[in-house]
Order: sequence, then C-alpha cells, then structure tokens
Amino acid sequence: MRKIIAVIGDAKIERPSLKYDVAFETGKLLIDNGFRVQSGGHGGVMEAAFAGAHSSEKYREGDTLAILPGFQGVTGNKYADICVPTGLDVYRNAIVAGASAVIAVGGGAGTLSEMSFAWTFKRLIIAYDCVDGWSRKVAGTKLDNKFRYPFEDMIYAASSPQDAIKILLEKLPFYNAEYTGIRYGE
Repeated sequence: MRKIIAVIGDAKIERPSLKYDVAFETGKLLIDNGFRVQSGGHGGVMEAAFAGAHSSEKYREGDTLAILPGFQGVTGNKYADICVPTGLDVYRNAIVAGASAVIAVGGGAGTLSEMSFAWTFKRLIIAYDCVDGWSRKVAGTKLDNKFRYPFEDMIYAASSPQDAIKILLEKLPFYNAEYTGIRYGE
C-alpha cells in the first residue's frame, strides 16, 4: 500500500512564484517516488502540489486526496481526484496532519495548526526554509520538548524539493509510532 504524504501551506500564492514551483515539484516528486498526495484540497500550495502530482509520468487516478472543510465535495481544486467533505471546517486540519508525513511550504496559522497536530501525532514533518511563512520559522526546530522518538527528532529543514524527498525517504521508516491519544502525566 502506498503511503500518503500531506503537502500543506498557503491557500493563496502568486503564480509564478517560488512557493508555487516548490509545491508543484514536491507533488510531482512524491508521485515519482511512489507516494500519494493529500492536502486541504483548495487553492495555493494545495492546488500546486496536486497539479505537480498530475504531471508525474507515474500519476494514477486517485493519487490526490482532498480533505475538505465543508460538506460539499465539489469545492476541491480541479486536480483533486478524491474529495472527502468533512463538514469540520478548520478542525479537518487534524485529518490532513494524520498522513504518514507532512511537508510544509510556507503557510499561516492553518499550516501551523497542521504542523502542531502532526507533531502531536508523532509524524515526520519536513518544512521548507527557502520560502516565507511558518515553514521557515519552524524548520530545524522542535515544537516542544516532549519525547517522541529515541533519536534526534525535529521538524526537518529542506531547501528544495529534492532535499525534501531525500529526507522523506531516509527518515520515514523511523517514524512508525502510532498516536494513542492524550496521556496525562507523560
């Protein structure tokens, strides 16, 4: 079974722009390397990553999964193969962050919430330090001091899509803990 990787970031970006190019190439390289791509399913980084996924020679129908905030499945971007209307508004960010790994391209408060959920869920997080936004601010850091793994665990910084894929392929096998809920006193 192919793992699903979430690409998160700004809902509105310029085109052309570095953020668009980074998100597009990330989506393409994820499919090239045998993954599926998940996002919030709207515009900006989400649409660019899905467009990149569709550009891969290895793309197959069903490779892009949109976790939508509303009840209407028709609100996903034109590259969303599967639309999951949650009706959860911003609370759907937790579902997006539940992918096998999360790659952040810039982003504002919504992106930060997704990274926070991913951190809590013990997911691998990769953040681009080459674009403005929360990904740059947290790249190479820890969100808190809670123990997650018995190795140097952090939000890994990537300067290019090739860096991100290299980190993903190297680190993902080690990020295998299951989130079992909040445990007080730990």
